[in-house]
Amino acid sequence: MKEITVCIVDDVSELRQALEEIVSSAAGYKCLGTMSNAAEAIAKIPLLNPDVVLMDINLGESESGIDCVRQLKPVVPATNFMMCTVYEDDEKIFEALSAGASGYILKKTEPQKLLEAIKELHEGGAPMSSQIARKVVFAFRNKAVSPASSQGAGLEQLSHRERQILEELSRGLMYKEIANVLFISPETVRKHVYHVYEKLHVTNRVEAVNKYFGR
Repeated sequence: MKEITVCIVDDVSELRQALEEIVSSAAGYKCLGTMSNAAEAIAKIPLLNPDVVLMDINLGESESGIDCVRQLKPVVPATNFMMCTVYEDDEKIFEALSAGASGYILKKTEPQKLLEAIKELHEGGAPMSSQIARKVVFAFRNKAVSPASSQGAGLEQLSHRERQILEELSRGLMYKEIANVLFISPETVRKHVYHVYEKLHVTNRVEAVNKYFGR
């Protein structure tokens, strides 16, 4: 099975090394390189072409990981970016997602959860820590449109089970957690998620949740 290749961008050497160790010591994962600033990331990541990039939001006083993602995503469209940060600020969450990030996880996340999030991101999901997911869901619900105006989103095509899974996705749960909640296998969850994405004409969790809440 092909290893998931990862790059890490963080200006704090201790955290950078800790993340590198977590990735490098796990079976099925390979760290291609680490960078300490935006300029280094912008220069090296297109050459390394990793599957996933763990990107810190604050890369020093004047550098932003969000701006870095905004510049890199068009250059390496197949690479998935996950913000790995201490911030839970609503504006930064949405700015990061708008810039092209597909996942948003807190640095205090346990190593195993981090690895699961990297894998889910690589497989087409959009992992977020539960704290972040709650903020996203709350913001979406505040801006939700009426059911009648959301019919065009294709939600009426979803089965009851698919709606259940989409609801759990909107809460930020990973496939294994959804499987436990609904008493089905992770592989069954994965198949349902594929059909949800297909019916809603979306490619990831963020887009699916957007449609779920009528955005």
